[in-house]
Amino acid sequence: MSEFNIAVIKGDGIGPEIVDAAILVLDSVAQKYGHKFNYTNVLMGGAAIDAVGEPLPGETIEVCKKSDAVLMGSIGGNTTTSPWYKLPAHLRPEAGLLGIRKALGLFANLRPCLLYPELSGACPLKTEISEKGFDMLIMRELTGGLYFGKRYTEEVDGVMTAVDTLSYNEQEIRRIAVKAFDVARKRRKKVTSVDKANVLDSSRLWRKIVEEVAADYPDVTLEHMLVDNTAMQLVRDPAQFDVMVTENMFGDILSDEASMITGSIGMLPSASLNETKLGLYEPSGGSAPDIAGMDIANPIATILSGAMLLRYSLDMSEEPDAIERAVKKVLSDGYRTGDIMSEGMTKVGCKRMAELIAYNI
Repeated sequence: MSEFNIAVIKGDGIGPEIVDAAILVLDSVAQKYGHKFNYTNVLMGGAAIDAVGEPLPGETIEVCKKSDAVLMGSIGGNTTTSPWYKLPAHLRPEAGLLGIRKALGLFANLRPCLLYPELSGACPLKTEISEKGFDMLIMRELTGGLYFGKRYTEEVDGVMTAVDTLSYNEQEIRRIAVKAFDVARKRRKKVTSVDKANVLDSSRLWRKIVEEVAADYPDVTLEHMLVDNTAMQLVRDPAQFDVMVTENMFGDILSDEASMITGSIGMLPSASLNETKLGLYEPSGGSAPDIAGMDIANPIATILSGAMLLRYSLDMSEEPDAIERAVKKVLSDGYRTGDIMSEGMTKVGCKRMAELIAYNI
């Protein structure tokens, strides 16, 4: 029997519901394939603020570092009404996200964006586009760029001025590029590197280093695309993309755009990896506090994040394939949560969707 330790951050809002759903499916995998998953619950985000007064306790970091992988729900709350957002920025829930990425060295965020044929009707694009389907993976650099650069607000000549610094060094660019080409080799062998090299120095360095890495992968096709054109191409012809690699802020925006053309952000998993096999796995969507505790959230993104956990951190292949097949089977059988519901389908809640997927493992 193979035994693995998984740190669990249930998070805020719908986080506990969708994480419990993913654990139900993981336990079904463990039972079928003879594994044992040991789960350790730790706090982060708003739940940690309420419990200990900070968004990322030191204990959480230590447990995560000692684990084989981290499974996480959604972090944060309503930015208008939640008392968490009256706190200084470094004490708000999202500060925990930035902190854990830095503490664990999670520099590569992988977001698969797949349009299931069963959900083509939920895609907001024209039928002639959605009928072709698409299967892309967006790889976003996660620990550099504007989100981690020096920032300040000060008065300059009587005018309040805010400054955010965008910087990348060649090592940061090279390691994310290598990840992108390695993944592309296991897919359709195409990398689209997204930048703004016609304007930004950081993008010109990005393009230079990506080309250097590409020379070591003669079997993988490389194309460069400016970020504004990429945003347009995502809604014009998403099927053209295989692996997309880009810097932090561009990746943040483009991956959210890509999520919506799949029909629902509730369908999209993600993985954040470091230079070892340790990774953090979470759904791409938010905490949706308005529907928390109502058993109507879509757990599929979190369940598929569990499949990525098995594949990337635990080096499994048959087991994550089984989860992905089970998801497809349940969708083929006509079961839908409310966000992907269409006429003639059977509407189910969060827990029931997880039970159906677990049954089909």
